Amino acid sequence: MLETLSLKFLFGGLLSLITITNPLSKIPLFISLTQDMSEAGRANQARRACLFAACIMLVSLLAGNLIMAAFGISYGALRIAGGLVVAVLGYRMLFLSQDPGMAPKTGEREDYAFFPLAMPGISGPGTIAVVIGISTEIAELSGWTAKTLAFGMTFVAIAATSLGMWLVLRSSAMISARLGRGGREVTTRLMGFLLICVGVQFVGSGIRTFMAGS
Repeated sequence: MLETLSLKFLFGGLLSLITITNPLSKIPLFISLTQDMSEAGRANQARRACLFAACIMLVSLLAGNLIMAAFGISYGALRIAGGLVVAVLGYRMLFLSQDPGMAPKTGEREDYAFFPLAMPGISGPGTIAVVIGISTEIAELSGWTAKTLAFGMTFVAIAATSLGMWLVLRSSAMISARLGRGGREVTTRLMGFLLICVGVQFVGSGIRTFMAGS
């Protein structure tokens, strides 16, 4: 039972987070923002952006239920709203080939790690919605052992996603050259379709929660 639960939150969380963050789609943004930086500067930006993004996801995981309680938001409502947000982002990526984290370079700033790389680039509204959605599933588990295990597995999924993002950003120039524009286009559309599936799953889960509580 506990082993099945741990695998569900580890691989389910990892798939959802990698899909919503879509590391390959962040390559053009990262390259455009850091094109005038040294190799050490790009490495620093990649490392700090991923650390900031991991912190944002972790806070969303731990404080999501507190925020919901403060505003009187039910688990069902959160899952439906989060699912709609994620599905809309997936629709944009699938049919409009538009990544929600993309933003043009502005001014002559030298630090883009938090904005726009970490937020909204990596940990945007869709990512936060997914993490809080996972936190609501954890909150409905029975027993502290199961909840602790689920939180731990989700934390591992967040750490693995951030590590994967860091590896992609550090290798952004090489990956961009290998994929080409067509490869990035195909990857973005595939991730968009998977995001729509994740969003529909959240909406369905939210509807079941509403029906169970009525």
